[in-house]
Amino acid sequence: MTGLSSRQQDLLRRWLPDATVDRDHSWGLVATTVLEVTCGGARFIVKAGGDSDHHIARELHAHRHWLGPWTSRGLAPVLERGDDDAKLLVTRYLPGSLVLGTAFEDDPATYRQAGGLLALLHAQPAETDEDYEQRENAKSLAWLDGPHRVPAATAERLRAEIAGWPAPPARLVPTHGDWQPRNWLVHDGAVAVIDFGRAAMRPAASDLTRLAAQQFRRDPSLEAAFLDGYGADPRDPAAWHRTRVREAIATAAWAYKVGDETFEAQGHRMIAEALAS
Repeated sequence: MTGLSSRQQDLLRRWLPDATVDRDHSWGLVATTVLEVTCGGARFIVKAGGDSDHHIARELHAHRHWLGPWTSRGLAPVLERGDDDAKLLVTRYLPGSLVLGTAFEDDPATYRQAGGLLALLHAQPAETDEDYEQRENAKSLAWLDGPHRVPAATAERLRAEIAGWPAPPARLVPTHGDWQPRNWLVHDGAVAVIDFGRAAMRPAASDLTRLAAQQFRRDPSLEAAFLDGYGADPRDPAAWHRTRVREAIATAAWAYKVGDETFEAQGHRMIAEALAS
């Protein structure tokens, strides 16, 4: 199968003999191959990472430890097989259509469901991390020290602001890491979740950053519906500001790295708006 290493192909032949590829869902910007396949009359999703991939391990960890509140309700794909070293996993196919780009993306009912789903994930055991804020600050500074197109004066302002931030202990919960309509499916009116390659322990509010920069910004009623479904607003103002700035820096720099100019422009807008807040 195109995009899979010989080891990944060997494992897949053992796991799903005679599988046929129905559709390639690969994104193209990163070295992850995503295939929809059929084997023995059943449908599956195969995800395979390239040599530099670090998302498959995160996804496997999420499947093994955090997705029970969703899979028990049929609202996330169930893991069939996985191999961390080979960077390969197979899940059962989850029926549905992506919310992104459809009428469901502008429907408050979608966001009410998405808020309720996220609350289930975040309600699992939390931990306190004394060093989380310092690590996140270091990541932002590393992005600014690398290649990007953030204006020099803006980059210096960002560095100065980060240097002055406090670094209090952080309460971390299981997070999705890319919580937005691109990773939501809708089927028979029910919203479900896919793609756990950025799943990690983080502050709960971090899962709102992409929505805040996109759909919430466009339509505040979607934010209100989401928070209604979630049950509260997890955003402490000071910590939320720091989170927004970090997300903006990472968006602009990462998008430049992979050549996604539209997403890079969004990152620059996010930086300007975060600094003005």
